[in-house]
Formats: sequence, structure tokens, C-alpha cells
Amino acid sequence: MHPDGSLRRLAAAHGVMTEYENWAHEPVEVSTATVVATLRALGVDASRPAAVSDALSAAELAPWRRAVSPTVVVTPTRRTAEVNVREGAPVAVRIALEDGGDRELAVGPASATRDVDGTTVARHTVEVPPDLPLGYHTLVSDDGEGEHHAALVCAPDTCPTRAELGRVWGWTVQLYAARSRDSWGLGDYADLAALAGWSGGTGADFVLCNPLHAAAPTLPQVDSPYSPVSRRFHSAAYLRVPDVPEVARLDAAGRARLARLAEAGAAANRSDRIERDPIARMQREALELVWAASRTAERQAELAAFAERGGRALQDFAVWCALAEQNGSDWRSWPVELRHPRSPAVDRARADLADTVDFHVWLQWLCDEQLAAAQRAALDGGQRIGVIHDLAVGATPGGADAWALQDDIALGVSVGAPPDSFNQRGQDWALPPLRPDRLVENAFAPFRDMLRAVLRHSGGVRIDHAMGLFRLYWIPEGCPPAEGTYVRYPASDLLAVLALEATRAGALVVAEDLGTVEDGVPEALSSYGVHGSAVLWFERSEDDGTFNAGADYRPDVLASVTTHDLPTAAGFWTGEATRVRAELGQLGAGRTVAEQEADDEEERRALVVRLEAEGLVAPGAGDEELVTAMHLLLARSPARLLGVALPDALGEVRQPNLPGTQDEYPNWRLPLADATGDEPRPILLDEVVAHPAVRRLVELLRAERPRSG
Repeated sequence: MHPDGSLRRLAAAHGVMTEYENWAHEPVEVSTATVVATLRALGVDASRPAAVSDALSAAELAPWRRAVSPTVVVTPTRRTAEVNVREGAPVAVRIALEDGGDRELAVGPASATRDVDGTTVARHTVEVPPDLPLGYHTLVSDDGEGEHHAALVCAPDTCPTRAELGRVWGWTVQLYAARSRDSWGLGDYADLAALAGWSGGTGADFVLCNPLHAAAPTLPQVDSPYSPVSRRFHSAAYLRVPDVPEVARLDAAGRARLARLAEAGAAANRSDRIERDPIARMQREALELVWAASRTAERQAELAAFAERGGRALQDFAVWCALAEQNGSDWRSWPVELRHPRSPAVDRARADLADTVDFHVWLQWLCDEQLAAAQRAALDGGQRIGVIHDLAVGATPGGADAWALQDDIALGVSVGAPPDSFNQRGQDWALPPLRPDRLVENAFAPFRDMLRAVLRHSGGVRIDHAMGLFRLYWIPEGCPPAEGTYVRYPASDLLAVLALEATRAGALVVAEDLGTVEDGVPEALSSYGVHGSAVLWFERSEDDGTFNAGADYRPDVLASVTTHDLPTAAGFWTGEATRVRAELGQLGAGRTVAEQEADDEEERRALVVRLEAEGLVAPGAGDEELVTAMHLLLARSPARLLGVALPDALGEVRQPNLPGTQDEYPNWRLPLADATGDEPRPILLDEVVAHPAVRRLVELLRAERPRSG
């Protein structure tokens, strides 16, 4: 760091941390090279002392050089804005409301002055009226020489909590794994509707599924739902083709071809792996077949209205899909003239590929319709929340969002996590972050658009790695994960926007706040009505490692036995996770199988002690009884939300994802399987709903968490 501390001050001005506390509460000093590279990704030159001095001066004067901040966020407890004018100049301020009309604001006397580029600038405070309607308005200041505009976000103090529902439970599921007789080798939106509708009648109030964000339309398909090409649009891979209304308008030859494809799709259900590429080929052929069929005038008008609502963002996504089919799924390797969505070459390509662009707009319309049907089925079936969608932490650097939003994304860095007790090398998720400064410049539009996409037809959202609302760990390109640093985000503003969007949707918000969590984050999330996450494995005393009593769980959480990245309930008791990790050499340097198995056994004994102390099992209980007792512990806890993994009800020992592996393990490719017999076998939803083990667990949950209200 510079001896005079100027680089530290510059980093702090842009939210770049030069020191942070690791998982063991030890300070970590960030290298100068990492700080300089991170600032570069934010558009700040810190390569030379003179550049640092210039950048620091610019950062200090930037808030004074603007008449008003580009975005002002107000809530019932934050109701002021600041405007800057030349000292002595008149100033008038008004609010142009989202739905029309104006509100004039009283301007207070100058509270501070500063010399800016030879002119004395005065800062005035204005009070926003308490009855301002929620929404996205415009703050307009007039200094006699012209008007200056800023986005004004008026948000509630909290997200909806649905406290009137009492303590509720629901299923968590990887949708691709939940196949039915009508699936084409992959669980789809219609399967989500069926699962939600059925479970509503059993007392479940929600279904939480994996991210359903858009995947590339190219091959090979990416297995992980947490590496989408866009978080603002949905995956066409989950479409149920025979449910598309235009199927009825196919001619005889088209219907015969679709029937043959459906037969091949049903045959794919027998596989014990989700094989996405052949499924994608079948689905694409079927969708192109249906696309070629005519549409009624009413359907054509509805499609046109959907395209108009989607605006430029939807067009950009569809154009990226069309270009990706020609040039590959990473825009960074495209011809140079196609690498920016506003280039003349892209405009020409948009016209040349008009039919393909329209096809991808149509696919998004179908996704929207089938997602709406799933939420409708959930509510009609008796669920009081419905589908809770997962919001991934990022989108791929070569994908549609990175192409369309590249001016708002920090290129040259990726998001990850520093080393911790579970991963001593740290993690690089290969996902570029949104720039916090650009979020403010653009009234948080990219964040808002992502939220609207997942909340449009849902009862809630789970935000993966929700600590990213406060800070994200950035890793400069070419560096190992341990050589990254945290970058701060405008958390209070992001939470306010989240509260506004959730309120408009009437949706619950769940934060995945596991791992290295900065002090104050759980409290801040709770204050905004955001539910945290409580996973049984991690609910332990820091002093002696004993498992927490059920009564000690926080009420404002989604409690679960496990997650997709952790052992299943049965896998924990059988030691399956350690067996697989040992087989794949994933135990860590110098770690022996015997050492890991000893630790596993100690952990199992500690959990048995807790379950026996709670009176949930008797000494000598078998694995199935212990799995039931784990769910009972959570069901009786104060946690308002209880998520039960559908594979746990079926005795599955394999976890959906084994972190640290790529092709060595079938990550994200395991279908639901019945593991209650001697050998696991793929099982369809049609069987799941009548499965004895599932029915037993349902009865237990209904008894422990009866519906109230």
C-alpha cells in the first residue's frame, strides 16, 4: 500500500476492502496488486501514485459535482434527499410521480458548502412527504439554469413476512429431477405444477425449486442451474411441449412427428441420469415444429403484447440466443463487431435473424405461461405461498446478461469465496459481478429486473449467497481464489428495492446466509423482513460443537436438514458422502479416510445425543428413525418455514451436487430415486405421491405443523 495511505483511502471510497476477517476471525491483508486490479474492474486507474492521487480527488468531489445523486432511495424511516446548487442560486425541487402528477418539495437552507472547480457549491436537504406512494418516481431539481433528474425509489421498510400463516412447511426439489410419465427425460414446468398442486392438498404451503434461469440454446448444455446465461429470463429446457396451445393447430404429419418425439422423450425417463443434450435436441425439434404452426389472432395479439412488455431487454436476450446459435455461446469469442448489443452489426444481424429472434421471444412467452400455470396450480391446490424460486448469485461471463449488461458488469474479475474450513483453497465461481456504482447510476435496474423475473409468478424468492447484497468477494482474472478481496455494495438501498419488489408481488424472501457471514448481516436481513437460513448441520454450539436444541432455532428462518451441496439425511447416517469423496480424492491434502470417518462418527454421535435429549428417538434407533427424528426436530422448532427435501423422504443417499468436482461426479444429473429398497431406482412423480415413505413423512409434518388461519 502507498506509504501515505492514499491507495487505502481510494479503495475505501469505491468500497474495495484492503483488509477483511476470515472464517476463523483472523485479519487478512489484501495485496496491493489485488486492490489495483479490483479498482481497475471498477473503471478506476490506480496503477501509479499520480493516478491514485487524481482518482482520489475525483472520488471526493464526485458527489459535489452532481446536482443530485443519480438514485435516491427513501423509506418510512429514510425520508431525505440532498441537492447541490451554486451558492446563492435559487433551487426548486419536485417529484414527478410514477403514475403521473407532481409533488413540490420544500427546500431547506444550505447545510454545507464546498469549492468545486473554482465554484462554491451549496448542499440543501429536502424532506420527502410521508404519504408518497411506493414506486419508482423522478426527483427533479431546478437551479434556474436547467433541470436535473434523479431516480427516486420509494420503498417500504420490510418485505412481506406472512406471519399470519404461522409455522408452515413445504418441499424443496431439483425440478429437473422430478420427472413424470409425461416428461421428456427432465422434470418440467408442468411437473412443477403437478407437484405443487398435489402437495397443497397434503398440507404443504410451498415448493422451493432450483433456479429456473435461462440456459444457452446451444450444445453442450450446462448441467448446473447455478451457471445460467441470464437471470432475467427463464429456461426453455423446462417447457412441456405438448401443453403449448399451438400444438392443436398442427397438421396430421406434425401431430404424428410430435407423438414420436413424445415417445422418445418418455423413454428417456428410464435413465438413471439426466442427459440434457439428447433431451434438448428432441425438444428443439418439437418446438420448431410447433413454432411453424399457425396461431389464432388472439394468441398472436397476446404474443405481441408480451414482446412489447419485455421491451429492449427481451429483444437483446432473443438476439443473443440467435447469435449464439451461429457463433457459439460465449460472446467474447464472437466477431468483434458483434460483441456489443448497440453496434450497427448487431442491428443488421437482428434484422437478418428476425425469425429466429421471434422464435426465442416466443419461447420466453411460453415459459411465462407455464410458470403462471404452476403458481396457479399451487394456489388452487391449497398452498398459501406457492412456488418459491431460487435466484442464482450470477450469470456466466459469456452469456446473454453479460453481453447485454456489459457496461454494468465488472469484467476481468469473478465472484467466489475466500478460503475457509470447508475449502482451504477458496472458491472461484467464474461469474462476473454487477458493479455497485453502475447499480446506483441505473436506479438498480439490473437487480430490479432479476427480482421481477423470479417474482412474476411465484410466492417467494430464495436469494443464493445473500451476503452479496452487502459485499461480494471479487477475484481478479488469473489469480487463485485466495488472492481476492471483498467489494461493498449499497446494502440498505438494495434491501429497500428488494422490499419494494417483494411487496408488489406479495412474496416472501429467503436469504441463503450460510458460510462466512459478516457481523450484523443476519440482523440487517431480519430487520427488512427477510428470512434467513438454518441448516441442521450448521446449527451447533461454537464452544463445544453440540447440536442446538430445536427450541433455540430463530423464528425468522427457513429451516432444513440439508441443502443441494451437502449430504442427504440418509447419506449422513450411511457415510455415503465420505465414501464418494474418498473415492474421488476429494478429502483434502493429507486427510485420510480413517480420520474423516472418525470425524463423521463423532458428528453422528453428537446428533444422536441431541435427538435423544429431545425425546425424538430411543437408544439404538435405526437410520430411518433417525432421519424422521431430524425432521421432527425442525418441525417442532420455532422456524416459520420448514423445507423438506423430497429425496430425503425417499431415502436417497446421493447429494445433488458435490462441490469441488466437475465430471467426476454426476452433479445436477441425478433424477429422483427410490432408495428405500435394496437398490435405488429412478422414480417418477406419479409414484412419489403415493410412496409409503413420503406419505408417512407427510402425515408427520401435518401433525406437527397443522395449518392455522
